[in-house]
Amino acid sequence: MNNTTQTFFSQANVSLSPNYERLQEEHEVSVLGVTHGPVPPTSTVINIRSDTAVPDHVVWSLFNTIFMNTCCLGFIAFAYSIKSRDRKMVGDVIGAQSYASTAKCLNISALVLSIIMIIVFITLYAATITAIIQNLSQSKIDSQGY
Repeated sequence: MNNTTQTFFSQANVSLSPNYERLQEEHEVSVLGVTHGPVPPTSTVINIRSDTAVPDHVVWSLFNTIFMNTCCLGFIAFAYSIKSRDRKMVGDVIGAQSYASTAKCLNISALVLSIIMIIVFITLYAATITAIIQNLSQSKIDSQGY
């Protein structure tokens, strides 16, 4: 492994009078970036704003309002989504999370109820068509006298 070192010079005070020496510090930095010496390693902290982490579910609520609005749950979810977005814009993160959680629950309920209703209607439709076809074929057999 090749250990190359670089020397960094920092000037503590630039505005000192000429008869003072400027302090120079030498730091050896290895290839891996680990410092050797009395200087502690530095770290970088990145603060991420938490208001962007609150989903408001507006698109999902709008979809449920237009296509799967069982018992008006999609419309109510849309209203809570708009309230969540308003709270987020004001800066009330806790209120936005509360409204978003309610909108999410309403969206799930609307979606599940709509899917169940669609399955029930398809099943009833298929059963009705089957019964009608059987009645027509039975009446045709009875009318021919077999």
